[in-house]
Amino acid sequence: MKKSTLYVTLTAVVGLALMQAVPYGRDHNNPSVVAEPQWDSPDTRELARRACFNCHSFETIWPWYARYAPVSWLIAHDVQEGREKLNFSDWQGGTREGERPEEIAKEITEGDMPPFAYRFAHPEARLSAKQRTQLIEGLSATLKGH
Repeated sequence: MKKSTLYVTLTAVVGLALMQAVPYGRDHNNPSVVAEPQWDSPDTRELARRACFNCHSFETIWPWYARYAPVSWLIAHDVQEGREKLNFSDWQGGTREGERPEEIAKEITEGDMPPFAYRFAHPEARLSAKQRTQLIEGLSATLKGH
């Protein structure tokens, strides 16, 4: 092996090892559920669980790779940001901007939610067109009174 290749490899390995010492992104304790919306049906909740809950609830299922930096940093940031915008486990009765049914429908319809990278890594979040329509209609029915 060339000396420069060995140097780059060792630097990368040491760099990754040192990243593991940074504590950010390692706390995978989910807070308790505070309040959920009154779901219009169990089917709506199940579709939301599959496609939304890992980032938009306190019921996150943390994958094994979420323990290792720098991936842990990215996942922790995405979950934190997702919970701040819309949190099905800390429902505020439609007071957050992200809780508005029309905003949720727009994100799902335009393919922004769930994000492509998330769908790629989580096959259960890949909803068919029919399931996306069911989710939008179910969430609209669930949230219309809020």
